[in-house]
Amino acid sequence: MTEQKPVVVLVHGAFAESASWNGVIEQLQAKSIEAVAVANPLRSVAGDAAYVRDVIAGIGRPVVLVGHSYGGIVITEAAAANELVVGLVYVDAFAPEQGESALELSGKFPGSTLGEALAAYPVSTGGNEFVIRPEAFHHQFAADVSAEQAALMAATQRPVTEAALTDGLPTARPAWKNLPSWFVISDQDLNIPFAAHRFFAERAGSRGTREVAGGSHALSVSQPGPVAASILDAVEAVSK
Repeated sequence: MTEQKPVVVLVHGAFAESASWNGVIEQLQAKSIEAVAVANPLRSVAGDAAYVRDVIAGIGRPVVLVGHSYGGIVITEAAAANELVVGLVYVDAFAPEQGESALELSGKFPGSTLGEALAAYPVSTGGNEFVIRPEAFHHQFAADVSAEQAALMAATQRPVTEAALTDGLPTARPAWKNLPSWFVISDQDLNIPFAAHRFFAERAGSRGTREVAGGSHALSVSQPGPVAASILDAVEAVSK
């Protein structure tokens, strides 16, 4: 618990970028909650988490850490043994156990069609990075936004490395094991199956799970209201 309102730190996932949190941030700011959207590098779990830890250290105040999609793996690592993190919110996000990767968890339950929508490109540091093909982006990632908005999102998506998606969670003590967590999940997510989201929430002992009917994977964009509401629940709970 903390006597002052924590700062909300938002971490996007693969094929998104920090502006994907704009609608959520607007609602948090309307409630006088300070929020920061991190530009997740999407290069490796350990490296991405180290960067998020640097951002948290720079804030120097208690934070509620929020992750979308692959960002859930990053916040789980970044919050491990981090005394400044007081709560976690997973938004259509992976909540891994030690050694589990995004690739492994996306296939744990049937239903993901992400692999069919990807294009791969080599990177100079070795291996490949992935993007969602522009013509597939609207249906795969953000079916519940307009075609025009989906086209903008496709053009500004951040590629993710194969290494990041196949890295197992390094920490032996995932942060959701000792920090309170909240989950916002959508039943029309084509990247991470709905059954996987429910599994993550139950395994983590979610303090509150919102299920958004008809929501796509891009929940922070298409349905910022339920996302902001879950974050506010977390902020309120850890501020008492």
